[in-house]
Amino acid sequence: MKKKTTFHRLKELSELINCTELIARERERCGCYGNREGAFEHLKVLLSVLVQHGQVGLCFYDSQDSSLHYMPDTPDNQELHLLVRVIQEVSPHVIITSAKQERSMTRFLQQLGSNPHYRPEVVTYPYVDFGLEVSKQRLLSAHLPFLPACISERDKLSYLSSCISFDSSLMLRAVGALLKCLDRRRVGVELEDSSVGVPILQFHAYTLKGMVYIDSDTYSVLQIFKSELHPSVYKLHSGEKEGLSLYGILNRCKCKFGSKLLRQWFLQPTQDLKVLKRRQEVIRFFTSPQNSDSLRTLQSSLRNIRNIPTLLRRMTLSLTKVTDWQSLYKTVYSAVCIRDTARHLPQSIQLFRDISEGFSDDLNYITSLISRVVDFEASLADNRFTVKPNVDPAIDEKKRRMMGLSDFLTDVARRELEHLDARIPSCCVIYIPVVQDLILIGFLLSVPRLPNMVEKKDFEMEGLDFLFLSDDRLHYRSQRTRELNEFLGDLHCDIRDMEMAVMAHLQSAVLERSDSLFKVLDLAAELDCLMAMSSASQEYNYTSPKLASNRKITITQGRHPLLELCSPVFVANSFHSSESEGRVKIITGPNSSGKSIYLKQVGLIVFMALIGSDVPAKEAEIGLVDGIFTCMQSRESVSVGLSTFMIDLNQMAQALNSSTGNSLVLIDEFGKGTNTVDGLSLLAASISYWLGKALGDVPHVLVATNFHSVVQLSLLPSSALLSLLTLETAVDGDELVFLYQLKEGICQSSYAANIATLAGLPTSLVQRAVEVSELYRAGRPIKRTEKASLEEETKRCQFVVEKFLSLNLEDKDLDVQRFLKEELLPSAGDLLNRS
Repeated sequence: MKKKTTFHRLKELSELINCTELIARERERCGCYGNREGAFEHLKVLLSVLVQHGQVGLCFYDSQDSSLHYMPDTPDNQELHLLVRVIQEVSPHVIITSAKQERSMTRFLQQLGSNPHYRPEVVTYPYVDFGLEVSKQRLLSAHLPFLPACISERDKLSYLSSCISFDSSLMLRAVGALLKCLDRRRVGVELEDSSVGVPILQFHAYTLKGMVYIDSDTYSVLQIFKSELHPSVYKLHSGEKEGLSLYGILNRCKCKFGSKLLRQWFLQPTQDLKVLKRRQEVIRFFTSPQNSDSLRTLQSSLRNIRNIPTLLRRMTLSLTKVTDWQSLYKTVYSAVCIRDTARHLPQSIQLFRDISEGFSDDLNYITSLISRVVDFEASLADNRFTVKPNVDPAIDEKKRRMMGLSDFLTDVARRELEHLDARIPSCCVIYIPVVQDLILIGFLLSVPRLPNMVEKKDFEMEGLDFLFLSDDRLHYRSQRTRELNEFLGDLHCDIRDMEMAVMAHLQSAVLERSDSLFKVLDLAAELDCLMAMSSASQEYNYTSPKLASNRKITITQGRHPLLELCSPVFVANSFHSSESEGRVKIITGPNSSGKSIYLKQVGLIVFMALIGSDVPAKEAEIGLVDGIFTCMQSRESVSVGLSTFMIDLNQMAQALNSSTGNSLVLIDEFGKGTNTVDGLSLLAASISYWLGKALGDVPHVLVATNFHSVVQLSLLPSSALLSLLTLETAVDGDELVFLYQLKEGICQSSYAANIATLAGLPTSLVQRAVEVSELYRAGRPIKRTEKASLEEETKRCQFVVEKFLSLNLEDKDLDVQRFLKEELLPSAGDLLNRS
């Protein structure tokens, strides 16, 4: 069999990726599954979900069109609001999940079961059925009718990696459980032979309505998040810290839950103009210098907001510590201060109005109740819950008796000493509030051990019952200590029990008003996020973007939010993409001229607008964007074992198949991972594919490339949608100067030699490269240069010197020209050849 070349393999893979017509034909062929009598009654949507450590991975199968939809791993809160939205949109008939669940998922299923209007069937599988390797094997074994039957497992894996994200482990494990359920129930093929598998005709990335699709590679290349090891050796194993990233420079939150919510906003950018404008009006208010005092006041109060869910959970389990009461008091008191401050701010701003109304009078009641009941000073000193005076008269009475007990016990000890053996110099009465075998130890008489007291029988004293020896002191129970136990009882335990009862009543009062506390957490976290972004906007001179419902993106004098912090001088550049012109931009220019930075700059500005933040630009108008797709250099994928070029192909396939007319696509140096002809062909074909689509389906596309031939050879169709841009440079003698200014046009030279010199390559090497390049462009033969080694040069010079020394200059017949031509030079050449 003839061995496949790289070009043939790429061609096969591209045929697999772009198989829309084949899928349509296969769907019609497989339509017989649903056209059987009564089969439409069994059309179902089966959803598989796995929740772990605050992340949700899910997928679902729609039997109507035999498509599998997946959602990459996404963070969710304890109430699983994201999952609730998915259930509302998808309305699955069957929900598949693991028998080993987190508490949040258990609560969610219980609430779902109590809903009288919607009760889907819940199927639980053992946790092993959600194994990662098992799921990958099930996916490889799935029935994909549109793939050739003879396709190898390697090629099938390559194709699947272009359809579904192998980096989202929870989602991939949910897919495995879903495929198991489909095979068991034979969804859509109930009447077919058992050898016929459940068909999967399409894979679709699922995004909630209003949310913007961004995959993990895009987050990585745009440097939205960047984790680094903590520099402290004591924290190397405790986690990571945020490095230089967009999240790192915008996260100025004062409380933990603000930072957590801000990360969630970053992971769930939205198209909802109502939500974005709600955030913008708060940021616009706090970026005004005249409101800086209110900003500082609110931020100082937010520092005291603590982990309310954890505090309330400890209360329900009666595990509350003194520090918990202190944290709760500070939290509620700070919430009251935030509410009072917000009531003096413009109520036309929705968030301020929500805080003014949502922070109810329950907070005042909780604050005053804790302040009136809990004695924090005594509680911290005794390391237990202590009640203030005048709360419970019975507790106050017992405490008064305890305070006078010391003098009273000293008097009792003096009387006891009068009846003891004269050899005993002293004694004291002590109190031990310990219950042993359900018997109270209570008050005891303690005397020092005498030298003659060796054996246990020596400890016996008349009228006293020996109990134990400790630290050379003997402890007895006498008639008076028995009377003390009966008269005074266990004061310590009584006081503690009574104070614990007061604490239980206080806990109940707080838990009854827990809804008010949760509302505090949500609104305070939102306020914290918006004030953090307004602080960054003030410091970095950002501007509020105009959000519109059209398909335009206009950025005037935009800047890269991270690079401008690292560079002393940054050249701002604009971007304009209208609905009918300039939607596909090809940017050429030398390496290091700023092409990649410009692409990332546009992506970051659009992303910042989609989370409600101000943006680094003079002006900006951002229309509807439903996804940001990138095809840029990223990390190797260890999980699927793909090459860098294969990863680039998968990213391009994702952009080609999933982008819409409202998407933003950023492509940097696509095609450089293979030979020049194949890479250039793939790039030209991809750009032509977008230019050939209907006007409303063409996304905003930015392509940075060094393949100048894609333009010079007219490989692209002429279109008003196509715009050619380059970054300005200037040549000063042999030195290349980067101006970093974007302009219309095409780069005429890559200036590779100049950049190689700047990089420090040897001058001789660069000169030879220029020579080879010129010969290649002119179509002339390139001769190989063979430079002799130092040893060979030395031998040659010695040979020439010896020849000249042996020459007899007095010889009248000497012919110098013949000597040089026939003897010296040929001989030197022969010598070099022999060497």
